[in-house]
Amino acid sequence: MQGLQFPLLASLLLACSFGLGSGSVAFQLKSPEHKEDAKIVHYQPEQVHLAFGAEVTASEIVVTWSTRSLPPDPEVGAVSVVEYGQLKAGGQARLTQRARGTATKFVDGGPKQATQFIHRVTLSDLEPNSTYVYHCGSSFGWSSLFQFRTVPSANSDWSPSLAIYGDMGNENAQSLARLQQETQRGMYDAIIHVGDFAYDMNTEDARVGDEFMRQIESVAAYLPYMVVPGNHEEKFNFSNYRARFSMPGGWENMFYSFDLGPVHFVGISTEVYYFLNYGIKSLVFQFEWLRKDLAKANLPENRKKRPWIIIYGHRPMYCSNENDNDCTHSETLTRVGWPFVHMFGLEPLLYEFGVDVAIWAHEHSYERLWPIYDYEVRNGTKLNGSPYEDPRAPVHIVTGSAGCKEGREPFPTNIPEWSAFHSQDYGYTRLKAHNRTHLHFEQVSDDQDGAIIDEFWLVKSRHGSYL
Repeated sequence: MQGLQFPLLASLLLACSFGLGSGSVAFQLKSPEHKEDAKIVHYQPEQVHLAFGAEVTASEIVVTWSTRSLPPDPEVGAVSVVEYGQLKAGGQARLTQRARGTATKFVDGGPKQATQFIHRVTLSDLEPNSTYVYHCGSSFGWSSLFQFRTVPSANSDWSPSLAIYGDMGNENAQSLARLQQETQRGMYDAIIHVGDFAYDMNTEDARVGDEFMRQIESVAAYLPYMVVPGNHEEKFNFSNYRARFSMPGGWENMFYSFDLGPVHFVGISTEVYYFLNYGIKSLVFQFEWLRKDLAKANLPENRKKRPWIIIYGHRPMYCSNENDNDCTHSETLTRVGWPFVHMFGLEPLLYEFGVDVAIWAHEHSYERLWPIYDYEVRNGTKLNGSPYEDPRAPVHIVTGSAGCKEGREPFPTNIPEWSAFHSQDYGYTRLKAHNRTHLHFEQVSDDQDGAIIDEFWLVKSRHGSYL
């Protein structure tokens, strides 16, 4: 098109720039003296992600997404719709089912009071062991097509695989590309992100949080992305974190539990121990809820069905890093509770109810501990070479090295005897619950092109209290 003049080309490029990633666009050309901005509407779904619903074993999935604008709503739920259907042999899928949900207005606490609408739709009564194709949105705009696979069975006799990590930012997200590849190859049944997102979600009037949610869409739109809060979510009383995710339980994503295969997973907020400026009610309520949840999981009929209990939260009880974080001190708040009075300490609770594994993040590194209670190593007793066979205390893992702008955490020269393995490599943890007696963990190194730098089996012939 040799005759195209530069002013016309510039105008076309300007017009195109209004449409990139913005959904529907409406604007008027105005004279130079007009100071008003063009009117832009944003109905296009973005930041799509999944979570397990309240009925995990019954294959209930919650789809969450965001739009900047809320279209006219002539009918309740008409702007929050998921169309979906099973993927059939030959790769064909017909979106023959529809579910409606709700849209909630979220206003960031920053200077611009940036506004968006968070949409949530629950897909219920899904067939087990099935692949579903879906898109979300409304007649004003639909997302791309995504797909997910439901759990193989409502019972516990199958072997879930998960990727687990914390401390992944918008910048320097070292593990993200590999996780994107592995997710879309079908390697995992779920992801657990153990706190600290984006760095930070509220930064730049929540624009950093928006971009992070767009980044993880290529993982989180394909399988449940389960989360707990970290210290970097604290701003405005965790408002971005509370608004953006959809964990089960109804406690604004702060704590919850779910069952997957032979494992009972429990997610908690360690931050209630540190940000007491928001009050102590959340700490007390979570502690009482956790005691009841673990007691229920330990009922003989429940522990027989799902013998493994894995808890995860952001800040560790133990770590050997060379810094001044709380986990480097012997009286860690999450471990022993409030200073002096030692109320609401979590370690005695984990010991009493026989929690098998505790997974943490916060430290930008990886560390595996020997089975430990109150700084005493309590390895398994069957064989000298099998410390993780019938151990006499929980096993702690710190996995906060998925990559963020703050870089890595150093380790001292002298490592304490309770630390079994540590690494500064960027990476993440894989878990496969093979059956009711065997768990397998691997640590993936992004520095070493996906090499496995640590792995171990946790083997138990009996589960229950360590008392």
